[in-house]
Amino acid sequence: MNQSIQKKPVLLITGAEGLIGSRLVNTFSEEYDVVAFDLEPLPAEQHQADWIPCDLTDDAAVSRALENLKQRHGDRIASVIHLAAYYDFSGEPSPLYEDLTVEGTRRLLHGLQNFTVQQFVFSSSLLVQASSEKGQPINETSPLNAEWDYPKSKLAAEEVIQKEAKGIPTVILRLAGVYDEDCHSIPISQQIARVYEKQLESYFFPGDLSCGQSFLHLDDLVACFQAVVEKRINLPLHSLFIIGEEDLMSYEELQDKLGLYLHGDQWPAIRIPKMAAKAGAWVKDQISNEEDAPFIKPWMIDLADQNYPVCIQHAREFLEWEPKHQLRNSLPEMTERLKSDPERWYQINGLPVPEELNQEDSAGTRK
Repeated sequence: MNQSIQKKPVLLITGAEGLIGSRLVNTFSEEYDVVAFDLEPLPAEQHQADWIPCDLTDDAAVSRALENLKQRHGDRIASVIHLAAYYDFSGEPSPLYEDLTVEGTRRLLHGLQNFTVQQFVFSSSLLVQASSEKGQPINETSPLNAEWDYPKSKLAAEEVIQKEAKGIPTVILRLAGVYDEDCHSIPISQQIARVYEKQLESYFFPGDLSCGQSFLHLDDLVACFQAVVEKRINLPLHSLFIIGEEDLMSYEELQDKLGLYLHGDQWPAIRIPKMAAKAGAWVKDQISNEEDAPFIKPWMIDLADQNYPVCIQHAREFLEWEPKHQLRNSLPEMTERLKSDPERWYQINGLPVPEELNQEDSAGTRK
């Protein structure tokens, strides 16, 4: 007797080519018919997803992409995981914060009204929250205070979702900074590089050294998305979750551990006045060229006291999720990968290879 093959539920991922998106494509492809919206084709190893070109900054392009999706996969979507957004640590203004992160979300939700969508998941940022007083973990009801363009755009996109989702169930995930054993975290990689290269700046810190920021391992983030999608039928119509590690390393502890793992000794951090730090950052920024532009910008100095401990009780209750990794336990492997192959580590993290490493290679002194 012939049995009809049951069709897999459709799962749409925007920004599918990125670090998080590519992992989600691989994770969900076995149980879902994964459709990937992105500007560029997916790598060969992600052929299991159906790539549909989509420019979220263009009305017509979004309409074409959604029409292609409907023709190929029908008008029923189990979950939309919306990752596509603009992100830049330079602090420079960009129209893409509005055109892509905010209005791109609006265009997508507007087009999805022509589908039956069981769930719309938005990857927001923990940085939309106000910095916390010591001893007060951030939860879903904590105050908001996005302080620079990236979190401001995420918060604006959240407001778009509240207005434009209409009957589509939504989940907003306010995510801590993501990392893995290769680092893949801009602030952590920058701090590691400063200590590894013994830069003068690595000894000075213009903020409260007892503060810190929650982070989130990539594997735990993937598991969180899995839980969100699997439980989509039972979640509240509009859900919000703080997602990060409750175990928090202070800036001082992180600095000490990096010195220990990289150089065999603790790496002291000396607190300096913010005005002095701003002046130093401004001077260095002025005399540098585009290729060696410093990471630390004057505007970052004002944010040095930010404190982001989190409480994830809400995620435990509704998603039955909590992280299995801790940054403190991942640092030894992260720093060991740097020491064992510095060039690879710098390239993976998008950092210029230090001149002394290039000199060592030219002299044939490193394997």
